[in-house]
Amino acid sequence: MTHRPHPMEPSLSPSLPALKAQFAQIVDEVVAPRAAAVDAGCHWPRESLEAFAAAGLAGLQVPTHLGGHGGGLGELLMATELIGAACPSSALCFGMHCVGTAVIAAKATPWQEEHYLRPIAAGRHLTTLALSESGSGAHFYLPGTTLTPAGPDFLVDGVKQFVTNGGHADSYVISTLSAGADAGDFSCLVVDAGTPGIEWLAPWEGFGMRGNSSRGMRLSGAPVPSDRLLGEHGDQVWYVFEVVAPYFLMAMAGTYLGVAQSALDAAGEHLRNRSYAHSGESLRDVETLQTRYAEMWMAVEKTRALVYEAARRGDAGDPDALPYILACKADAGDTAVHLANEAMTICGGAAYRDNSRVAQMLRDARASHVMSPTTDLLRLWTGRSLLGLPLL
Repeated sequence: MTHRPHPMEPSLSPSLPALKAQFAQIVDEVVAPRAAAVDAGCHWPRESLEAFAAAGLAGLQVPTHLGGHGGGLGELLMATELIGAACPSSALCFGMHCVGTAVIAAKATPWQEEHYLRPIAAGRHLTTLALSESGSGAHFYLPGTTLTPAGPDFLVDGVKQFVTNGGHADSYVISTLSAGADAGDFSCLVVDAGTPGIEWLAPWEGFGMRGNSSRGMRLSGAPVPSDRLLGEHGDQVWYVFEVVAPYFLMAMAGTYLGVAQSALDAAGEHLRNRSYAHSGESLRDVETLQTRYAEMWMAVEKTRALVYEAARRGDAGDPDALPYILACKADAGDTAVHLANEAMTICGGAAYRDNSRVAQMLRDARASHVMSPTTDLLRLWTGRSLLGLPLL
């Protein structure tokens, strides 16, 4: 896979070109060769994540003074776009690690810096996000998982769903509701793998994103020391819209932008290499297909412009960044589904073969609309933001 640079990318960060070269090499040498097996067998991409860690890239969102790269939204977007074009499941796994890292880093105590962020930067620790629950659906900011004081520590009870890297991560950033707290007034904390009271539910065998090990996590009186609490009790609305939402949405937008680019590349390759036996005419010489391919290219470039502008504004602290950030996942998901559909049509019968690469793109792209915050919810929030209304 060859990544073509885009002129807007270097403006995001001076370190971006060097980081991109590192990611691109691992994607070409490790991620892409394993992508088909990851999808076909629902295999968690251990080798790919270990390769990123060994190269010092697991600390993408760890501050530089703790050994990381101090990356922002632009770096996360670059990484997930590259990985997503080759293996969307791997992009989701790496992206959720980065989102979890960003949440820990936002208000980390000295203890949390030493026990989580430094090991993450050193490639010795994988974390992830665990917010979704069956009872709250798309409203991920309304957890039902409870946090009960037990002496100086806490007991956690509840069931998290769709936990990416489930059963493989070293820690899980979860949302909980304290006794007596109002809905939405929740707290985040880090739960270490191996904590008593954790039970992993059925292995993930989904329609798409088949390698991300998106499992259910039951916590039954799981004891969590108080030093794992992130920030203060009830300040998590700040976490949701200042950290979780921007980093999660950017990781997802990058992943689906990568899927869209991959669909465009697949269609272009088919048009250039397929010809009619009776006439020798190449498909690329057919005017209607030229038009459809042009429309695909325009769609992906418009989405890329929006997504990179969202990252630029977010990293610059632009007060008008919010609608861009909210819209970027919704638009990237729409584009990925549309381009995967178009690639299925352009590539014809070859795309309908059992588990073809293009069919996988379509299956993976479809996840964008149902993954919380859903496309419909993001459009609603974008509209409210633009009209000066509260999001919730």
